[in-house]
Amino acid sequence: MNLLRFTTAGSVDDGKSTLIGRLLYDSKSVYIDQMESVERTSRRKGLDKIDFSLLSDGLKDEREQGITIDVAYRYFSTPARKFIIADTPGHIQYTRNMVTGASSADAGLILIDARQGVVEQTRRHSFISGLLGIPSVMVCINKMDLVDFDQKHYDQIVSDFEAVKISCNLKSVEFIPISALLGDNIVDTSKNMPWYNGPTLLNHLETVKIDNPALTNSFRMPIQNIIRPHSNEYHDYRGYSGRIASGQISLGDLITIYPSKKSSIVKEILRGDLSIEKAITGDSVSISLKDDIDISRGDVLCTGDDPSIEKKLDATICWLDNEPQRLGSKYILRQGTNESNSMITEIKGVLNVHTLDFKASKGPLTSNEIAQISLKSTKVIVYDSYSRNRITGSFILIDNVTGSTVAAGMIS
Repeated sequence: MNLLRFTTAGSVDDGKSTLIGRLLYDSKSVYIDQMESVERTSRRKGLDKIDFSLLSDGLKDEREQGITIDVAYRYFSTPARKFIIADTPGHIQYTRNMVTGASSADAGLILIDARQGVVEQTRRHSFISGLLGIPSVMVCINKMDLVDFDQKHYDQIVSDFEAVKISCNLKSVEFIPISALLGDNIVDTSKNMPWYNGPTLLNHLETVKIDNPALTNSFRMPIQNIIRPHSNEYHDYRGYSGRIASGQISLGDLITIYPSKKSSIVKEILRGDLSIEKAITGDSVSISLKDDIDISRGDVLCTGDDPSIEKKLDATICWLDNEPQRLGSKYILRQGTNESNSMITEIKGVLNVHTLDFKASKGPLTSNEIAQISLKSTKVIVYDSYSRNRITGSFILIDNVTGSTVAAGMIS
């Protein structure tokens, strides 16, 4: 059974939490005691119907305000597939949470209120989805019951979104008209919209093709630790451990270490105490080589295409910190297992969510702004562009003083 990670996004009150709750309920992924608790809470709130959003909104503040603040992860499965849902906030001030939830997603679900159509947050979340390279996007046009299930509202939103799709570089988009409150086109086909002959949301989630380029990309493994037991049993053992970011590796393969560009042959691959002949993306392994080479934490084992090695980077970042950027400040750049001191040398442009292009910056970056920048590091960074490798092409910036993460970035 394969796994699909997908994220939800949309404006406040578009019905994301209700949709997730309904999806969990209709797919029979809710425990009886959970449902009884939600029913009691719904009655206590004076509602005549079940408030499905309570199945998704876990924080007390979220329940009281009826909004999603944190990224709420939910897990469920069907006979066809396992799922991990990242239900992300709709408020503008929580854009950074949407970046967090979408960074590892295989698919994205963007919710649009049928009464409101394409709005600013639709464009912002669509741009982030394209920026993060989410392979497949589902646009669910919700609250169709509030527009009498009229096809004209659906067709108009589909038409309006086409321009957003092109501007945000979204490659695969599926449009689904739904009512999360009533369950139309969530798990079962809606009888209220006979004009729609596409898949239900669950059917699409179960059948959408997952393209994971990391499996076919060149092999990359950032070194996390050097293993030297110095025991009688492993007196001369030297292993290089880490998690494989992309590609695969086998015994006897020629491997190159970056940034030194020295090469050797793979002698042994260990996964825990088990010796294996082959390892793939996502495996945490220890690799020993035929040659004794000086390798340190932060170096990268590679095969295939050569990675880039630079001290100066061009990147797109989302500013995560509540405090504005301090011009001239130094940050710790953490990319994979590598850390170095760095500085933002230029802000080339800041995203205008209305036009979906980058405009000249008028000052320091502020919370949730998305910007194109130039960055300088004190030591070389081994990387691939984000469009080629989502792991080796991403990084975070950490404030040197407070130790908090201030930005997440994608290398151009």
